[in-house]
Amino acid sequence: MLVLVLSWIGYTLGWSAVYPATGESIAIVNLLSKEGFHRILLEMVDNYTGFAPLGIVMVAMLGIGIMESSGLISAAVRMLVLKAPKSMLTFIIVFVGILSNVASDLGYILIIPIAGVIFHSVGRHPIAGMAAAFAGVSGGFSANIIIGTIDPLLAGLSTEAAQIVDPNYYVLPTANYFFMAVSSVMIALTGTWVTNKIVEPRLGTYTGELEPEPIEQLGALEKKALRWAGIILMAWFVFFAWGLIPADGFLRGPGNSILQSPLLRGFIGVLFLVSATIGIVYGVITKKFRSDADVVKGMTASFKSLASFLVLVFFAAQFVAWFKWSNLGLVLAIEGAHGLESMNIGMIPLLILFVLFAGFLNMFMGSASAKWAILAPVFVPMFMLMGYSPELSQAVYRIGDSVTNIISPMMSFFALIIVYFEKYDKKAGIGTLISTMLSYSLTFMVVWMVLLIAWIYLGIPLGPGSSNFYIP
Repeated sequence: MLVLVLSWIGYTLGWSAVYPATGESIAIVNLLSKEGFHRILLEMVDNYTGFAPLGIVMVAMLGIGIMESSGLISAAVRMLVLKAPKSMLTFIIVFVGILSNVASDLGYILIIPIAGVIFHSVGRHPIAGMAAAFAGVSGGFSANIIIGTIDPLLAGLSTEAAQIVDPNYYVLPTANYFFMAVSSVMIALTGTWVTNKIVEPRLGTYTGELEPEPIEQLGALEKKALRWAGIILMAWFVFFAWGLIPADGFLRGPGNSILQSPLLRGFIGVLFLVSATIGIVYGVITKKFRSDADVVKGMTASFKSLASFLVLVFFAAQFVAWFKWSNLGLVLAIEGAHGLESMNIGMIPLLILFVLFAGFLNMFMGSASAKWAILAPVFVPMFMLMGYSPELSQAVYRIGDSVTNIISPMMSFFALIIVYFEKYDKKAGIGTLISTMLSYSLTFMVVWMVLLIAWIYLGIPLGPGSSNFYIP
């Protein structure tokens, strides 16, 4: 509604800007006019069904839903944690928390409570274990060595925003992969240090009355199923290598390019096929899947978690489309870029300010996709006109959006984490959780920003085919 009103105000007041690349004057289009109203009605459905993140996330969730409902993800996590040597226990818990982001809410429901059980069973403070897991699951939300649903979702929103300036620009789901893969290890190491040196010493020795709980070991059938799932996964890697390594491999793109290969540009299809096959193999061996109907039930269950996303996307799609039609995004980007350039604060202070802004906003608005749907149409074009790529804007946003999750009462699982804490400390509340997690939040922000700055200065691409800079 605000976009419609602003389009009328901007048109009435004659707002405009000169596009730097062409010298063309860009004027605001009134969407409350007869023509604007007609366009809104005629293209409403197309805006929704053609919105880049919609199909991407739905297809990815089908495959991940099979893995999750088969029990594969849960078993793999338990195996990782149970086999971890005591000296590596904290690191493994934080790292597994980061990896769990690929499976929607698994980290909040399984990893965090089991981390408390594990720490308690080895004589360490259970709240320290849960804090470490929470730091990985939520504080390291964007980092991962596996492409999850958040990557294509944000890339789709970034693509829509980038096309305000460049209609042919496309942000790959793997746009930030190199940076986020390294970040996952960095966050795990940082989270381990904060847990061992700050959080656990402050908590002291656990003196509660709760007795340690046994951790469920993997059964023989689960171990067998995991082995076969691993064999199928390796078979997929061999198949991909066969199609990519030869100079004229069948999986290479136009001009025998690896970066333009269907493996990267069609990564969501690849994710679906790989996750579906290994999930089905695991489910069949463990007898969780006895027919195709059971597989479909698993896929259906994963879609239940998408209900709020499907509603959000309808409004996000209209917002982005109207913003683009009205030229508000382009005019704001041009004028904002001029304003930032005139401040002459340099790239690094600019990126730090954007991280702080995204982190501050995250304290009041939890959804990463909802915030990016609002921020991307303004900041992505603005940064593009200043010479910074959409991939870089997206990476900076992801840092700010992640590091304050663990201290934001607006985070959807915040109340659940308090309940977990109360199991071991009856007096635990919002203050307990925030004070425990604050050291993680501040340390993650500083270390992650240092990593990004070093990354940019070294000229390392953020992901396959992704540049840090954009030439209008």
